Amino acid sequence: MLKGTNFEFVQRMFSRDFYTSMLVLSVFCLLVASPQGVAAPKAKDQAVKPNAEQVASKVNINKADAETIASVLTGVGLKKAEAIVVYRKQKGKFKSLDELLVIKGIGEGILEKNRAKILL
Repeated sequence: MLKGTNFEFVQRMFSRDFYTSMLVLSVFCLLVASPQGVAAPKAKDQAVKPNAEQVASKVNINKADAETIASVLTGVGLKKAEAIVVYRKQKGKFKSLDELLVIKGIGEGILEKNRAKILL
């Protein structure tokens, strides 16, 4: 082997380790530079998919089941939601939001927190 020449550099350049390193570096550069790279989600996808709050931000208490009512309204668990459904079946549709105050466990505070989320 020739020492002290550029021959060692040429040998290293064509070695298996060199090609492996260059392949890894190339793939990394393609992923980072790509507009559809792994790390960067598309802005179009974010605008199309609404989050869970936007989907279930309101509930019609005259039509919804107890599980839906409980999942949308703050401070209303499954038992209170079931009481709303039972009251609705016995008395008919709610005509005003203030009728909810008749339900045991629903007071002014809970009604005020949820007023914007309730549809009739």
